[in-house]
Amino acid sequence: MPARKPIPISDGTAAIRSWCENGKDTARPTLALAVRFTLQALAEEYPGGAVELRVPPFGAVQIIEGTSHTRGTPPAVVEMDAATWMRLATGELTWAEGRAKGGGVSASGERSDLSEILPVPIARRIAAEEAPARPTTTEEN
Repeated sequence: MPARKPIPISDGTAAIRSWCENGKDTARPTLALAVRFTLQALAEEYPGGAVELRVPPFGAVQIIEGTSHTRGTPPAVVEMDAATWMRLATGELTWAEGRAKGGGVSASGERSDLSEILPVPIARRIAAEEAPARPTTTEEN
């Protein structure tokens, strides 16, 4: 199977912005693009084959240097739905929250703790830009 063509940054960032604005109401094709782009960005930043990160049905990547596999179950697998992934990728959800009961993240195997590499830098920056400005209050004395 030929490798996928990389997603252009402009397309990927637009999809992340849409997710930040619409959350779970993001159109499915746009959500798929946002997921694939953030997976692509993470795989570029942390190449390797020690961990397989799965976000069905939209994508999966192998990340982090170390033990790799060629067939069968990889040494470490992390899996979650698209909404959970986007919340982790943008920093809306922490790794600990995702791993907590009901948090949506399934992780098994050596090196499956992704707390040191999440959120995805480009997604975190976009989410911060898209966050509504928080009013500041000052008390005058």
